[in-house]
Amino acid sequence: WEFNGSFHQPSAFLMMGIPGLESLHPWISIPFCALYLTTLLGNCVILFLISRTPSLHEPMYYFLSMLAVTDLGLALCTLPTTLGLLWFDVRSIAFDACLTQMYFIHILSFMESSVLLAMAFDRFVAISQPLRHPAILTRSTVLKIGLAIVLRGSLSLLPIPFLLKRLSYCGRTELSHSFCFHPDIMNLACADIKVNVFYGMIVLLSTVGMDFIFIVLSYILIIRTVVSLTTKEECLKALNTCVSHICAVLIFFLPMIGLSMIHRFGKNVPPLVNTLVGYTYLTIPPALNPVIYSIKSTHIREALLRALCRNRG
Repeated sequence: WEFNGSFHQPSAFLMMGIPGLESLHPWISIPFCALYLTTLLGNCVILFLISRTPSLHEPMYYFLSMLAVTDLGLALCTLPTTLGLLWFDVRSIAFDACLTQMYFIHILSFMESSVLLAMAFDRFVAISQPLRHPAILTRSTVLKIGLAIVLRGSLSLLPIPFLLKRLSYCGRTELSHSFCFHPDIMNLACADIKVNVFYGMIVLLSTVGMDFIFIVLSYILIIRTVVSLTTKEECLKALNTCVSHICAVLIFFLPMIGLSMIHRFGKNVPPLVNTLVGYTYLTIPPALNPVIYSIKSTHIREALLRALCRNRG
């Protein structure tokens, strides 16, 4: 233990793998490697195609680029500790390194939520005001939205590491995952954590919570607009442009809500469930998002085929 003034801080935390399956960690690492490889390759391909294809220089694909960068960041934040634990049984992570990892994981999660909201707004404008869409979402406007997303996430979460550093820790140092998560660290403290709980809830509700509400409202307005279209073909065509985004919203928000509920209210939830939901939240969406958009977006598929044909030629 290190003694800093009136606070006791552990020199390191111990990360946990999959409870009860420790002997199978080398085998469990295989699907994790596949997920991380899919995340890295898929999102890099998306970024490459959008940057090299002029026809994809539109607001929808700019926001998709932001989503790909965020997913790459999430993968790179958790990959070293997760594979280090599964491959080499490296369980220890320094206190300050843990706070740093936690900060970036939460920033990138909040940024992904904000990007999904921006994509919902883009779909609403494209469907309800198709002629004004280029004028409303100009390149400079998209850039300003991206900057606002980064500032919102980084500034709203800036106090979290300092609130954790002011706590005194004694006794348990075992984290529930192979990465650092704010409620997980907070619950290891043997001090009053009311400020941490209150601030964490306020930030979560005012950012991710509001994003989810506005995404739902956007789709209510989109459905109202689509219903007013004259033909069934037009309705289906308009809704088809939203399928990829709806899938991305569901695979991101459902595990995130589940993990937040488990950490705050699920005292009797089996550790295995907690661990699996955590891994689902941080590894599945970054891997599936590029796959979903590659399958559903005709323009992405065409750009990919053109790139493959050029390489063969």
